[in-house]
Amino acid sequence: MGSPKISRRTMLGQTGLAAAAVGLTLAGCGSSSDSAPEAGGSASSAPLTPVKLQLQWVAQAQFAGYYAAVDQKFYEAEGLAVEIVEGGPDIVPQDVLSAGDVDYAISWVPKVLGSIEKGAKITNVAQIFERSGTTQISFKDKNIVAPGDLAGKNVGSWGYGNEWELFAGMQKAGISTGDIKLVQQAFDMNGFLAGDIDAAQAMTYNEYAQVLESENPATGQLFQPSELNVISWNDVGTNMLQDAIWANSEKLSSDAAYQDTTTKFIKASIKGWIFARDNAEAAASIVTTAGSQLGVSHQQWQTNEVNKLIWPSTSGGIGSISDVAWERTVGIAKGTKNETGATIITADPPQTAKNTAYVTKALEELKAEGVDVEGKAFTPLTVTLQKGGA
Repeated sequence: MGSPKISRRTMLGQTGLAAAAVGLTLAGCGSSSDSAPEAGGSASSAPLTPVKLQLQWVAQAQFAGYYAAVDQKFYEAEGLAVEIVEGGPDIVPQDVLSAGDVDYAISWVPKVLGSIEKGAKITNVAQIFERSGTTQISFKDKNIVAPGDLAGKNVGSWGYGNEWELFAGMQKAGISTGDIKLVQQAFDMNGFLAGDIDAAQAMTYNEYAQVLESENPATGQLFQPSELNVISWNDVGTNMLQDAIWANSEKLSSDAAYQDTTTKFIKASIKGWIFARDNAEAAASIVTTAGSQLGVSHQQWQTNEVNKLIWPSTSGGIGSISDVAWERTVGIAKGTKNETGATIITADPPQTAKNTAYVTKALEELKAEGVDVEGKAFTPLTVTLQKGGA
C-alpha cells in the first residue's frame, strides 16, 4: 500500500490507515471531576511497568480516553507508564503489535481479522466502540436515502479496509460494485463539496463535521444537516465493530505479567473513557494539548460524537464484546465481496481472535469500586461548529 500524499489536517479522523512511529508520553497533569473516576498516583513506590500503545491515527478525540487516562494518572495508579504512539499513513497498527514493537494497539475488527487470517497472533481484549461511526452522506438533491439509491451514482470510498460496511449495505440492497462508479475518495471532503462525488464516506466524528464547517457558496452560510442525507450502517444493519484494544496472543497464553498488565491497562483505559464521557470538553482540551491540530469546535464535536459510539453500553459495560456484533462482523467479513470479488476473510477466525477474560475482570473491579461502566444516563452535548472547525 502506497502512502497517500495528504496533509496532517485533512488526514485527521481516518481510522483505516495505520501507524508511523511517533512516540508521545504525556505529562500527568489535569483535573478530575466528581462524575469521573478519581485520578491518583501509583499505588506503591514500585517502578512503573512501561507500556506502549499504538494508535490508528494521529492525536485526536477518537482516542480521547487513552490520552485522558495518561493525563489523569489512571495508568499510573495501576502501576503503568504508558507511552502513546501516534498513527500515520505508513504502518498498520496490528502489524506493529504483531512484530512486538508495542504492547497494545487500537484498530478496527474487520481489518485485524484479515491480518489474523494471514498469520498475525493478536487478540481483541476490549471492544471500546460499540457502534459504527461510518456513514455515506449526500446532498438532498441527489435523492440518495438508502443503499439501493446508490446505483448509477459516483460513490466515494477511502478504501484501505474502510469500504466493507458500504459494500455490505449495497449487496444487502441488491446493488453490486458494478452498479456504481466507485471513486477513490481523498482524505478530505473536497471532492464531495466540488460535486465530483455524489455520496461520500464520512465518519460521524470527523468528515461529516468537515462538511458542516464549510460554507455553502449558494447561501454564504455554513452547510446545515437539513441539506444532507445520511446513510448510517447502524440503521442498515451492516455495521461492523470498529475501535478495539488488541493484545499479543502468544504473550496472553504464556506470560503471567503481561496477563496482569492487560487487565490493568484495560481498567485504566476504561477510566479514561469514563472521564471523557463525563468531562467531554476537558477531554477535548487534553487531546489538543497532546498535539491534535483540530480546531476547538471540531475537537469538541469529535469528542461528543465518539462518546455516542461508546455510551450507553448495552452489553454489560464498556469494552464488552457482544457476541451478536462479533458474529455480524465476522459474517460480513466472510460474505461481502469487494470490486475484485475478494472477501476480508475466507473462514471463521480462530478462538484466539478475542478473549473477554481481561475486560470482564477489569469491569468487575470497577463495579466493585462503584464506577459507572454502562453510562445509561449519558446525554450528549450540543456542539456548535464554527467555520473551519475553529
